[in-house]
Amino acid sequence: MDFEERQKAAMIAKEADKNHLSQDYIEKVEPNDVLEYKRSGVQDGVFKRLRQGKYGIEARLDLHNHTVAQAREQVYQFVDDCMRNDIRVAIIVHGKGERTPDPESRAMLKSHINKWLRDLDAVMAFHSAQRYHGGLGAVYVLLKKTEKARLDDWEKHQKR
Repeated sequence: MDFEERQKAAMIAKEADKNHLSQDYIEKVEPNDVLEYKRSGVQDGVFKRLRQGKYGIEARLDLHNHTVAQAREQVYQFVDDCMRNDIRVAIIVHGKGERTPDPESRAMLKSHINKWLRDLDAVMAFHSAQRYHGGLGAVYVLLKKTEKARLDDWEKHQKR
């Protein structure tokens, strides 16, 4: 294997390693548990509006019928795409997982979503959705403002 081939293989491996979301053991949640998380710095009013479903949903990811491995890749890519497109509010539909025949596998995706979203730096907050958006089988996700969005807001407020 020459130098260029090794370098190319290393780059491919590095790309694969970007996704740091774990598939290992995670704390299980029940199908009817409410998922909620708020990073420090998120204002209470902002979190309340997110929880109430009052922000416009700009992107949606449906994970029904996905394995944990597939969902892991999809969630990582989805959040990355949202950040690149200046999307602030998204919804991830994971299902409740209550119809899974094996009791040990119930709410497996939901449990992983609960862990993964906490591990992603771009996620500022999340909360189980309102019934009309999927209820306990979906989460609203509030993402960080990109630097571009931050500058746009700053310029908008300077013009007042």
